[in-house]
Amino acid sequence: MLSFAWISVILVGIISAHVLQNLCFPYFWKDFFFLFSLTRYGMKLELFRLTSRVCTVLDRFIQQVHRNPDKAFIIYEGSVHTYKDIEQRSNRLANVFLQKLNVTKGDCVALLMNNEPDFVCVWFGLAKVGCPVAFLNTNIKSRSLLHCITCCGAKAVIVGADLVECVGGIVSNLLEDNLQVWAMKRHCGDTKMESILDHIEAATDKPLPAILRATTSLKSPTLFIFTSGTTGLPKAAVITHLQSLKAAGGCWAFGVTEKDVIYISLPLYHSAASLIGIGGTIELGATCILKKKFSASQFWNDCRKHNVTVFQYIGELCRYLCNQPKTEIDKVHSVRIGIGNGLRQDVWQEFLQRYGNIQMCEVYGSTEGNLCFMNHIGKIGRVGRSNFIYRLLLKYDLVKYDMMKEEPMKDQYGFCQRVKKGETGLLLSKVSALTPFFGYAGSKQLTEKKLIRNVFVKGDAYFNTGDLMAEDNEGFISFKDRVGDTFRWKGENVATTDVAETLGSVDFIQEVNVYGVEIAGQEGRAGMAAIILRPGFMFNGRKFFQHVVMELPSYARPLFIRLQDVMEMTSTLKQQKFNLVQSGFNPSTISDPLYVLDYQQNSYIPLTKSAYQSIVCGECKL
Repeated sequence: MLSFAWISVILVGIISAHVLQNLCFPYFWKDFFFLFSLTRYGMKLELFRLTSRVCTVLDRFIQQVHRNPDKAFIIYEGSVHTYKDIEQRSNRLANVFLQKLNVTKGDCVALLMNNEPDFVCVWFGLAKVGCPVAFLNTNIKSRSLLHCITCCGAKAVIVGADLVECVGGIVSNLLEDNLQVWAMKRHCGDTKMESILDHIEAATDKPLPAILRATTSLKSPTLFIFTSGTTGLPKAAVITHLQSLKAAGGCWAFGVTEKDVIYISLPLYHSAASLIGIGGTIELGATCILKKKFSASQFWNDCRKHNVTVFQYIGELCRYLCNQPKTEIDKVHSVRIGIGNGLRQDVWQEFLQRYGNIQMCEVYGSTEGNLCFMNHIGKIGRVGRSNFIYRLLLKYDLVKYDMMKEEPMKDQYGFCQRVKKGETGLLLSKVSALTPFFGYAGSKQLTEKKLIRNVFVKGDAYFNTGDLMAEDNEGFISFKDRVGDTFRWKGENVATTDVAETLGSVDFIQEVNVYGVEIAGQEGRAGMAAIILRPGFMFNGRKFFQHVVMELPSYARPLFIRLQDVMEMTSTLKQQKFNLVQSGFNPSTISDPLYVLDYQQNSYIPLTKSAYQSIVCGECKL
């Protein structure tokens, strides 16, 4: 009888504890198992550091080749490329690079190529020689492209067959700087480039000595990936083996397995597709469907054809899918997980309602950043989740930010002020041995500008994300806005200073202030430029159009122009953007002349009230 009473008490205690845990700590077990997984993976990386025996992403790929050589690694345009196929072709390329390219271990080589299997083969072929690779954005042109190649100290450039014409205007500059320029096509003719394909068939597919690719430090650079330069031209973020291995574990952390098929349509020159997508596929030994470009009309057919179970996204991609005509088979697919960032709450809800119960895993982080948030709970509209343990390991803070002065607010002692739970603040991440910041290639000044020192105490240093965030009482993180000299449009970061410098070279422009404005129903911000004309000059919309199309990638071209007589400045003599951003582009409330980019007329034309309405109602394609 007594034992029965004790059993009853224990059962009541267990049930009460369970109810109490669900009421007070509803995410306890999900948090626990997710952090446990991350800790296990982190311990593996720590073991690499302690033993100086680093198993890189390339080493992991070679392990998968030996483990399952005939398994499909990349499926591209209907062709299947097994792990063994990619290994053998990358070996051939590695031998060509070593014998013909005259590069040695440690030399950086720039890669300009669209999504295709050879992107991975060239990447791994160079890594097998021991060369860090700089991934070039295929949208950038002329001056920016030349800058990207030289700033990372590249000794050579390898160009995809369909991009040879894109570098035609700068080949002479590269050759004058003693850079070799090679193309992945036969018979380059009068392009002044050397052909790689003319040598590859004669090359052996035997692997190079492992000592060439080996590294003893997780902090050794393996890649350079370009981010928008807030001070002008793009910056080459240093990607170490530590960062690439962390990113490769992302899919695994969200529950992706080797049985999954991963759909990658984002550009490989970005860290999401290359490090998380390709790297994640390799870590798991899975299969990926690689697309040259994203197509909303082909997406679900591809998913059904290849039994895709996981896809990578940006918010814009999901919105495009939601805008597709509805069909009776919208929910007929095998997709169970989406991994990405930038998914708006309204689009997230619509996407799930239309396409079924897909686990959308939001990830927050920048290419060069030292902090990452992951929404493993799947709470709609949140970019990540935090808790006591996460905050203890990765020390970050949200601080008060003055939008008018465009700087953190300080207290009487000159230190930053933390915001309260639920309030919006600038996200800062502490730089430490556990969360290092590796900076940018070629410029200590650019690296230093990304840091804020003496934040809470003298001598501390924090990475400035440039993002305004909020954390609620449950520990969920929300993205609010970007600050400073960048904004995001069409899935790309736009550097306002770089755009302003490009626009400023037009003969009738005296001063330019570039910023981003919100458009209802659109992800990110559209580019807009406030312009002061030179005395005696008129605005020439056709000439301005020709200039921006020739000099700027499509995502960086300002959609709207505002002509002003005087440029408003801050108290520190910086161009004032806040009021311009707030006023938007509505011709009914702005007295200044407004113009809009029109591709049909190949010009910037006056922005009328009717044109404004068609834009905000979503009738006009942007």
